[in-house]
Amino acid sequence: MEEQRRAAQVEAAKQRCSSVIGAIQQLPRGSTYITDSCRRTLLKSARAELAFLSRPSSSSSPLSVNIGHLEAVVYILQQPFITGVSRVCKSIPLLPSATSNEHCCSSLKDIHVDIVCILNRKPVWILVSDRNPKYISWNRCHRSKGLKIRVEQVLAAARSTLCLRPSSVILFFANGLADRVCEKLQDEFAASKIGLEFSVSSSVAFEETEGDWINVIARSYKDACILEIDPAVDKEVVSNTSCNCQGSSADSSQPELPVAKAESQVHLLEEYAKKLGLSVLMAEVRSEPSKENADRNLGDTFCSVVLGMKQSSLNNQNSESEPENISSEGDLVNFDTTALIAFVSGISNGGTKKLLATPESELRQRFKGNYDFVLGQIKSELESPIHAQFGKILCGKTGIICESILMEFKELVLMCGGPNEKLRAEKLINCLRVVPDTPSERMMNLPTTRKLALKNKIVFGTGDHWHAPTLSANMAFVRAVSQTGMSLYTIEHRPRALTGD
Repeated sequence: MEEQRRAAQVEAAKQRCSSVIGAIQQLPRGSTYITDSCRRTLLKSARAELAFLSRPSSSSSPLSVNIGHLEAVVYILQQPFITGVSRVCKSIPLLPSATSNEHCCSSLKDIHVDIVCILNRKPVWILVSDRNPKYISWNRCHRSKGLKIRVEQVLAAARSTLCLRPSSVILFFANGLADRVCEKLQDEFAASKIGLEFSVSSSVAFEETEGDWINVIARSYKDACILEIDPAVDKEVVSNTSCNCQGSSADSSQPELPVAKAESQVHLLEEYAKKLGLSVLMAEVRSEPSKENADRNLGDTFCSVVLGMKQSSLNNQNSESEPENISSEGDLVNFDTTALIAFVSGISNGGTKKLLATPESELRQRFKGNYDFVLGQIKSELESPIHAQFGKILCGKTGIICESILMEFKELVLMCGGPNEKLRAEKLINCLRVVPDTPSERMMNLPTTRKLALKNKIVFGTGDHWHAPTLSANMAFVRAVSQTGMSLYTIEHRPRALTGD
């Protein structure tokens, strides 16, 4: 009888593993949500659990307890407010200079964090516990080192790292937490209940055996306890420093960035234009559209998306505003150059049929080596119009651009844009709020390399400073950032080129 019960438990655990594997494979793809590296890490762990349980000796060995932890991690990743997942179930290295000041982690080289991601537009670390609340002790005991030391180590690590520094640390206790331990967290670390509503049940379903019956059920998290700790308000840090500790306040100390004159940037802009497929002869003379035809030349879909955004006139902008002040206008979306170009491109604004009707020889002469690139964009637009995507993303949002992007976009449109594209560009700029180049401290602490160019660090870092996702087709940079382990709030769009429309 005992052997049958044990075998049933093993089969149920195996089914849970299979269900978790299926749920991992269904997680949203793309750098906006979770990287392929994170997905592979989760799948490797789940498959390892399944392989262990499938061994003949598993029925006589202690059951693996890791599957419950993986279920809880996947459950969190399924929440709609979780984005930019850059690291799961891995350790974060500590800086030697910082560990010497922290008695709790002086002997540690790294610290384990279950999820590094963006939550509510800010970078966070999430620690996940699937333990029975009865076995979660505050102080060290024979079963564990104690929750207090664990939290101290994580907060010390959060303060020691520059690029991966979180705005808060989230503690997720899947099965709840004893009141006395919860009070200790609140008293000693200023932990507070998080104000987000997690779904009660997980979509990770598994089979549970009851005698000869097998039921498919979903795990409930109604007893879960979710707490948030701000590393900057730890009392030891507050007593030892009078300077800022949060990334948002540190941003103001960024060195001033030199602004090159427009004429010195022409060569760079030409090269950048070629990479984006913006091959239009600058010397070609084009007639400007009349004001009577302005609405027609702007395009219905362009106007529809613009009208759906929360307007922010350049005449009323306040470049010195802080994120909290501007956020009252609605959620922010940071535009990079690729997004602005895609917005105004003739390809996105009804020019596909005209381009397809143009003889191939003429198009090849016009776009030179970018012919295949532009043709691919035309096909992409016919299959999935980009303004439909932008409309969903930008409805009710306030668009922002940093000063360097404004200058670059104007130069590119001046060199490569046609009269209608210039008209749309002017209209779009007047609907966006221009903010200073204020890249976040954590972004600027990334090493500047070929893949992590300073220009992109400034653009994406400014969005990070304002807690706004950066709308971009520059996925090469996003991937390079994710490879460092940094979580970054981005929204991917398909590229479009200026066509001289």
